[in-house]
Amino acid sequence: MACAYPSPALPSPSHPMAKTGYGKRSAGDEDPHADPDFAHLSPRDAEIAVFIDHLEDGHAMGHKVIAAEHPRYGQQAVRTSAGRITLAGHLRWIKEHITVEDGSMRWVTRTYWSRTRRSVEWWANFARERHGKDVTEHYQSGLARVETASEEESAPEAQPAQPAEPDGADETAAAPEPEPSTAYQTLAELRSADPRMPLSDADCHSLESLVTQWLSRGATPHDVTKALTDGLPSDVTNPGGLARNRLEKKMPPMRPAKAKIRQKAARRARISRVITACGLCDADERTVEIVNGLCRECLAECESEGPLPVYTPVPEAFLPAQRDGDGRLLGADEVVDVTARVEELRRAAGLGRWK
Repeated sequence: MACAYPSPALPSPSHPMAKTGYGKRSAGDEDPHADPDFAHLSPRDAEIAVFIDHLEDGHAMGHKVIAAEHPRYGQQAVRTSAGRITLAGHLRWIKEHITVEDGSMRWVTRTYWSRTRRSVEWWANFARERHGKDVTEHYQSGLARVETASEEESAPEAQPAQPAEPDGADETAAAPEPEPSTAYQTLAELRSADPRMPLSDADCHSLESLVTQWLSRGATPHDVTKALTDGLPSDVTNPGGLARNRLEKKMPPMRPAKAKIRQKAARRARISRVITACGLCDADERTVEIVNGLCRECLAECESEGPLPVYTPVPEAFLPAQRDGDGRLLGADEVVDVTARVEELRRAAGLGRWK
């Protein structure tokens, strides 16, 4: 079958990658590449869809990045086409709230792509199934804002800072405030483990690099806390000096393989909440109504270009019956040739052939 779009441009090998764990993500369970994949879209939308489809997982998906790489279309054209491709059932932006084992929490925006057209119900179920997933492998500290438990409880009324485009959360992940490292947090929380070790802010910053070395060698925050609080004298006059002395003298040896496993286990992360977001402005369902992956305002923007390519599944009764090489129906006990069946019934009723 001929393509509905002429000679679509394809991504170059130099197309930018997003940060590890972000960028384009395939929704899975895909049909193989085929010419009619995007024949239901307008020529421009189809060409951009082909471009996106040929990006590898992890490639940057922001409309500014794609426009910079595409030879024919600018930012506004790519932005609007991305919205119309979303409405057709190929794209979704999902905000995932990640809870990390160290107690920190953060929101990240994921961009999911499906070559196969998906219904609104399919995407809704896909989002629900993300809840509770272990994402330790894809988690990286500092890629999104940190929230406290009280902020999470008030999330329905409070909206996180909005990036210029949804993919910005994946690729730049700007945070309102610098995120304390795990090493710093371990030191700052030492006074809770033992009141005799109340390290000052200056102490924590000064000792942070030493604790980072411990963690890089496979130690966990618990290991560091135990090393700094076990067997303390009754009166500690210089907590910072004592901590430095112990961190330097008890530094664990390098154990690459074991260190990697323990370090990964020390910061396990899972998705504790999932919400859908508008693919064009990043507003989410906590504050606006999301319709087929877009908010009402962005929906109107896409609608201004003509009829929207909203996903409409074809009823099974109207799908062509499959036949074998001799023309016989396959699975005749399940598939009915409607025309032949009606003709048979008319003959039985003595009504003759269709006129």
